[in-house]
Amino acid sequence: MKRMIGFILFWIAIGMTIMLFITNGIVAICIIILCLLLGYNLFCS
Repeated sequence: MKRMIGFILFWIAIGMTIMLFITNGIVAICIIILCLLLGYNLFCS
């Protein structure tokens, strides 16, 4: 279950990265970094 949640969060972060090219914002960058780190930790541990 942790791997699936990590995988989902990773792809949410990828989608938000694409969104970043459309609209710019500091909050978006923070959420992207948080999702990438959390997704990586859940998927790989």
